[in-house]
Amino acid sequence: MKIEEQITSAALAAIKELYGAEVPTQMIQLQKTRSDFEGNLTLVTFPLLKTSRKKPEITAQEIGEYLKQNCKAVADFNVVKGFLNLMIAQSAWTELLNDMNADKHFGEKQPTENSPLVMVEYSSPNTNKPLHLGHVRNNLLGGSLARIMEANGNKVVKTNIVNDRGIHICKSMLAWQKWGNGETPESSGKKGDHLIGDYYVAFDKHYREEVAQLKAQYVAEGMNDEEAEKKAKEEAPLIKEAHGMLVEWEQNDPEVRALWKKMNSWVYAGFDETYKALGVSFDKIYYESETYLKGKAKVEEGLAKGLFERHEDNSVWADLTQEGLDQKLLLRSDGTSVYMTQDIGTAEMRFKDYPIDKMIYVVGNEQNYHFQVLSILLDRLGFKWGKELVHFSYGMVELPNGKMKSREGTVVDADDLIAAMIAEARKKSDELGKFKDMTEEEKQDIARMVGLGALKYFILKVDARKNMLFNPEESIDFNGNTGPFIQYTHARIRSIMRKAQAEGIAIPATLADDAPLNEKEIQLIQKMNDYGLAVAQAGTDYSPSGIANYCYELTKEFNQWYHDYSILNAESEMLKTIRLVIAQNVAKILKNGMALLGIEVPERM
Repeated sequence: MKIEEQITSAALAAIKELYGAEVPTQMIQLQKTRSDFEGNLTLVTFPLLKTSRKKPEITAQEIGEYLKQNCKAVADFNVVKGFLNLMIAQSAWTELLNDMNADKHFGEKQPTENSPLVMVEYSSPNTNKPLHLGHVRNNLLGGSLARIMEANGNKVVKTNIVNDRGIHICKSMLAWQKWGNGETPESSGKKGDHLIGDYYVAFDKHYREEVAQLKAQYVAEGMNDEEAEKKAKEEAPLIKEAHGMLVEWEQNDPEVRALWKKMNSWVYAGFDETYKALGVSFDKIYYESETYLKGKAKVEEGLAKGLFERHEDNSVWADLTQEGLDQKLLLRSDGTSVYMTQDIGTAEMRFKDYPIDKMIYVVGNEQNYHFQVLSILLDRLGFKWGKELVHFSYGMVELPNGKMKSREGTVVDADDLIAAMIAEARKKSDELGKFKDMTEEEKQDIARMVGLGALKYFILKVDARKNMLFNPEESIDFNGNTGPFIQYTHARIRSIMRKAQAEGIAIPATLADDAPLNEKEIQLIQKMNDYGLAVAQAGTDYSPSGIANYCYELTKEFNQWYHDYSILNAESEMLKTIRLVIAQNVAKILKNGMALLGIEVPERM
């Protein structure tokens, strides 16, 4: 049993024996003892004063005496203004270390057959351009959140909704028809998503030229600038052709649909390469081309039940005024759907595919209102998780100006970013001499791990709700709060373990109860024990940054201990063994914690 559980159980027994009352477990509040007081854990007595009917100091003293006599984890105690500071017995720390050593996934819960099913939606790309820096943050947050929910004992389904239809898709298709000359990813040597993105840019370039010409003509005919520009944007031949293509797509024109499928297949192959490089995967991918009509049927069903209302122009609306919001359009007067309707349709498909208990949408904070409305509508339509759907809202991510050129000049391409991070990791590692005695293959693999680790950690350590500036150079630093600092510490520990093995040192599965531990080792074991709390809190708060910052704090604490105490040159064989067990478990927890962030840790660096 964990130390906190032992003390909680004993404290409940103390209250029953001392004061003749039973109190809820949550009234036993344990926290780390402040560094300026003696002790390891502190029991807060103030919630118990109504039960004891005594002063805080007396209550703390009585409970402390009971715990010292009846709980083997408590060696001694002191009372400071009603706070009961507990000194934990050395044997309890050794027992805890043995528990850690025996558990491959210490601090994490494993899903069972009866675990709740959580669905996490992330990525949500458009098939008219490659993934960019914003998508990178989305994918890293979504993938990490899925792993964190699973580490909290949930079954998890990772989903992606691909925006594969609409006017923006037709723009790329039309541009390729006009100026592509049959170009393919194979003939051009480009990834498919980059190729299609180039044609989307080409459409925009030609469209702007047409708009400028028409605007000038309309101004010459006597229109003011604003009217001329508006009319030019509507009357430009290219945009009219694109809208015509969209109509043909919706009417299932065989040629347009064949072109659409061919070009989308190029994009999906390109996306798959980027996802693989990022270490991102999905259990199920949905496509808007398959879901948008489903939403329309669901809205019509809600209309028949009186949940929505039809206006005179035939449009369908949801009245949300009772919820303090406005009215929301669900179907246009011509019967076509809006984004909200599509999301309802996607929810309907997902609910038929999976018995979802919780739905988490990883979408930028510009969609906060959208998901507030979606939650209300899904609840009205009878989805059991509708009211409690989670919009994991995150802020923008940008690069410092001039740090990295993008393909289009306005957004940072994900593939360019990944390649640049790996190249920077290789350069820095070479400069620092970290690649001694390694094959070229090993160097490349470690550069990949370090480059991607730097990228992922730098993005995930920041509170997702905040806008952030990603600095590639700052992220690849082998000191400070960075991925490479944590990766290097893991590699250092693994090097120590290999040396111990080479020296023939056998590391026992279990240490003796009387194994001597110094104060810093106890602090380090206590910090390792906090991993379970960090995982639980990250699951409650939907916060990968909590895991990132825990890994950094554990790494710092290990390095301080390692600086003060030798492992392989310890004063005795017993101390050497104890320290190897501690180091081994620090490495394990760092590896597991970084894995929740999607970050690999090298065995050597």
